[in-house]
Amino acid sequence: MLLAGNGLLITRGAENKLIKNGCAAIDGRFIKEVGDTALLKAKYPDAEFLDARGGLIMPGLINAHNHIYSAFARGLSINGYSPANFLEILDGLWWTLDRHLTVEDSYWSAMATYLDCIRNGCTTVFDHHASYGGVRGSLFAIADAAGELGVRSCLCYEVSDRDGEDKAKEAIAENAQFIKKAQADNSDMLKGMMGLHASFTLSDETLALCRESTPEGAGFHIHVAEGMDDVYDSLKKYGKRVINRLYDNDILGGRTITGHCIHVSGSEMDIIKQTDTMVVHNPESNMGNAVGIPPCMEMMKRGILLGLGTDGYTNDMFESEKVANIIHKHVLCDPGAAWSEVPAMLFANNALIGNRFFGAKLGVLEEGAAADLVIADYDPLTPMDASNCDSHIVFGLSGRSIVTTVINGVVKMKDREFVDIDAAEIMAKCREMSAALAQRINS
Repeated sequence: MLLAGNGLLITRGAENKLIKNGCAAIDGRFIKEVGDTALLKAKYPDAEFLDARGGLIMPGLINAHNHIYSAFARGLSINGYSPANFLEILDGLWWTLDRHLTVEDSYWSAMATYLDCIRNGCTTVFDHHASYGGVRGSLFAIADAAGELGVRSCLCYEVSDRDGEDKAKEAIAENAQFIKKAQADNSDMLKGMMGLHASFTLSDETLALCRESTPEGAGFHIHVAEGMDDVYDSLKKYGKRVINRLYDNDILGGRTITGHCIHVSGSEMDIIKQTDTMVVHNPESNMGNAVGIPPCMEMMKRGILLGLGTDGYTNDMFESEKVANIIHKHVLCDPGAAWSEVPAMLFANNALIGNRFFGAKLGVLEEGAAADLVIADYDPLTPMDASNCDSHIVFGLSGRSIVTTVINGVVKMKDREFVDIDAAEIMAKCREMSAALAQRINS
């Protein structure tokens, strides 16, 4: 038994409550109950106690769209790289990077990313991987890192025709084999999807092969209309917009995640809604790539399941929440925009996305839910309750506020110190690997 108490406990879920001097009792992989700290300590006197010291106790965060392969891009300088548009960013930085990544690089990129997730209270990651320098075995290597560091993960490899037919088929096979491995894994810590890059790098033949090669029950994870080039390409080659093309190719549905969806029309949003397809917003990446901002407020009005991701830009979900909150106000010239929608994306919708793939209930602290829990060092300077906790979080917290992270009932970080993880050794190896990668890219 494990108790996390002596703090302000936010339950989330349908009956979102803030329990003062709250406590969560963890039994193995699941939440056994939540309630008053004194009462639960008396009920379970032999349990290990994690003292929140008056801070926040809340469900672990979920990143609905990440790119582990981008970890070694931090500080990377590529000779001659000076992009003027999104396609030049893709080819000059990201495709250049992934063409030089080995399977070993993918493993260490994952180790670095998962360390950062634990530091920032992110307990579940939906990743979209690319490493055309080493395709076969790359998802399995990432899964090894996820298992070693204990982070709940849903993985896929982005299939693309950009490096030729053989590489595309290799990527499809990697997805299919990994999905089968994940489906045979009964830990509920590992899931797989068929990853697709974007419409403009995928022929109809490749989409058909992806669909035929996807094991029963698995979904798709794809970038959609991130830049206008994706839209123009679909209109020019196929005479239809991106969502319409994906619909015609039977890619959409309740187990499909579409990342970005910046340049989608009203009729495309209708299709997304009607097919119960999920969308993930990545505000910092969109701004950094200068590709625009999706119509998130409209999507929320239409009842589309819209979550929040980082696209590899950060592993701090609070940071993405802050940016999303501001950018929609700015773009819409509406100071009232995004107040409720963005917290819903992060705390409610990301949990709903997670629950479509994982068996244990995510994103809530209640009986039977997954024991994914974080403690934040936060002392509210104004009254805090369930009605205003989202305002406190968006203005008062960052990922570095997290002091303790519990995943699947296992303490991964306590009082900002990793538990049974040699972070210094991992980081030293990551520096060695990233330096060698940079040298290969620029040689």
